[in-house]
Parts: sequence; C-alpha cells; structure tokens
Amino acid sequence: MPWLLENGKRYSFNEIKNGVAESSSAIIFCSDWLNEKEKFVLQTSGSTGAPKRIEVTRYQLKASARITAEYLNLKPEETALVCLDVAFVAGLMMLVRAMETGMNIIVTPPQANPLQSVAHLQIDFTALVPYQVETILNSPQHEKLHKIRNVLIGGAPLSEQTRTALQSFTNGMFATYGMTETLTHIALQKINSTTENTFQVLPGFEIETDERGCLVVTAAHLGPEAVITNDLIERVSKNQFRWLGRIDSVINTGGVKIIPEKVEPLIAKVFEKLKITNRFFIAGLPHAQLGESVALIIEAALSAEKTDLVMRELEQNLSRYENPKSIYQLGQFAYTQSGKINRPQTIEILKFNISNS
Repeated sequence: MPWLLENGKRYSFNEIKNGVAESSSAIIFCSDWLNEKEKFVLQTSGSTGAPKRIEVTRYQLKASARITAEYLNLKPEETALVCLDVAFVAGLMMLVRAMETGMNIIVTPPQANPLQSVAHLQIDFTALVPYQVETILNSPQHEKLHKIRNVLIGGAPLSEQTRTALQSFTNGMFATYGMTETLTHIALQKINSTTENTFQVLPGFEIETDERGCLVVTAAHLGPEAVITNDLIERVSKNQFRWLGRIDSVINTGGVKIIPEKVEPLIAKVFEKLKITNRFFIAGLPHAQLGESVALIIEAALSAEKTDLVMRELEQNLSRYENPKSIYQLGQFAYTQSGKINRPQTIEILKFNISNS
C-alpha cells in the first residue's frame, strides 16, 4: 500500500482517505483526491494574461498526470519527493502523478535545499525550481541529485552555468515548459543530452503560433478552446520549439525589438566571468528619444569598481542595441508567491525610487 511521509509521520493512502492523518495542505488535497472529488480551483500566475482562479476537473488532472507518467515511465512503489508549494499547480500535480501511479510520497516544505532533510531516503522522482537546483549543486547533497531517476526543473529559465553543471549527470534531468492553464508542462527538454534549448512537445498536445509569434496550445483534455500564451517561440518542427521569451517584456528601443530572455544569458556569462552572483534582469525604461532604453537591474549593491567592470565587459559582448544604457541596483527584488522574480512590480519599485531620488 503506498504511503505519504510528512513531518516525520507516515500515513497509508487508506489512512489519508479515511481522515486519520493529521491535517496539512498536502494531506487535505490527497484526501479530496482519494475520495473522488471532481472539481478543483487553481491559481494562475499570469502566463496567458492577468492572474486569475480557474476551475479544473478531476478528468483533466488525471489526463495530465498520465501523460507525464507514461513519458517518464514512472512506476508503482517508486518514491516521489514533493518539495514545491502544493498551493500551486507544479506541487499539486506532483501529488496527482504519485497517487495515480501508486508511488510513495515524501512531502517537505519548499526550501532552498529540500534534499538536505531526506538525504537518507530513496528518491526516484521530483520537481525543483532552478534556485533549488543551484543550491543543491553547491551542497553535499549534489551526489544525491545524481541518483534521482527523473528530475523536472521549471518555474524559470536555467542559467547557462547550471546547464553546464548538469551536463555530467546521467539521470533524467528535464527542463519543463508549461503553466497552470495547461495543468503544468506540455513539453520537456532533456538538459544533459543536448546543448540545444529545444523543447519536445509531449503526446496529446498540439502547438502553433499566433500572429504575434506566441505559442498556442491545444489538447483534448484541456477542452475545446486553445490556450493562447504570451510566450514567443520559434517552431523547429511539428512537435519541437525553442522558447524565446515573453512578449510583454520585449523592449522597443529606437524601433529595434530586444527580447530580454535572449540577452540575459549573455549577461550571465559576464557575471560568471567576474564572479558576480547577484540576481539581475533587463527591462525597458521610458526614454525621450528611443521610446525605451535598455536598463540592467541588479539585486543588492555592487562596488563602483565591479559596476565599471560590468559596463566594460557588456560593451564588448553585446550589440549596441542590447547593451544597457543604464545600471540600477535595488536592495531586494519583488517576488511572486511561487518564488519567481516579479519583474513588473520590481520595475515599479525602481521607477518610484528614481522619481524620489
């Protein structure tokens, strides 16, 4: 009989179904699922527009779980580590996949290094965000990461440094593309088998692009209406694509369109060369002549010397349109509940600081 382990206490699925287990967000959802609840409400993050709450059916969640389970060959009696917030679809779907497959479940808080507290336990399947992967790679638990048969990594793009570090892994390390509206990922990219940033669309999904060049997703289990995203993609084939960035973050500077997500990996290489670990992103700020100018926004302060070095290196590695016209430093970025940098809110904080300086 499969079991769930949380806070040092282990419960069989029967105990959870019958209300014997202590209450927690994960156990409440598992109890609802095991008792055949038909409808659930999910909170979107804004991939297809303004954040909103959507209602989904049990059938839809089961279909999504089945697609991933079959693609990764998940097996009964294997153990899944759920270390993402189950209030969001990525964590919640880990629970569904495990229950539908008959896997054991270990639930931990969504901490920076979730492997630290389960170092002595067998883990076969988990989902992580890039920040967790980076933390684990720099910890004694990096060897344990090698031993997990399938690892999903999503929520934000991986840095080139992290991608390089994962090339030596021989297990299944997959970058994911998906969102709440598609009930997590529709496509996977095996990180440690290619240097190409190409996603393979999973069975059951079809993709196309709209007039903006943004991804449109259809699938029988998602319903009759297509999911229209704000993600710019390059179609490689019928079932493959490259993710370029968000259309709502494109910078129009003097009529030239700059996609931040294409430029930021180049800046990351400069930061790595200069041994700078601060988080950053680029954005367009209002400019009288250009419409928008490219600004580099860095979390926490750099010394004046480091800032000068960054500016010189960027001039040598970026085109004149991509090269930031200004560098700003904020004590701390704004973040979403799921741990992503909240770019719009951070930019608003920056604009407020500029106007009051």
